Amino acid sequence: MHPLHWLWTIIAGLIAGWLTGKIMKGSGYGFLFDIVLGIVGALVGGFIAHLLGFSAHGGLIYTIILGVIGAIILVFLFRLITGKKG
Repeated sequence: MHPLHWLWTIIAGLIAGWLTGKIMKGSGYGFLFDIVLGIVGALVGGFIAHLLGFSAHGGLIYTIILGVIGAIILVFLFRLITGKKG
């Protein structure tokens, strides 16, 4: 994977994690965990998009949207399991 791709993934993850924190209403989980949540969310969102027949590849905005969708799912499951609001 090209190093610049990793940079864009981290930037998209940061934005997706921040947006998810705003959408899900809570104090967040900290700067680094929000980034990780956004990056993992992008992977989860890409997987779900692939299962639904959508392309898992796209530009930065598409990656951010998939990241937000995936991160919302992860935050929901995390809160469901731990009982914490975040």
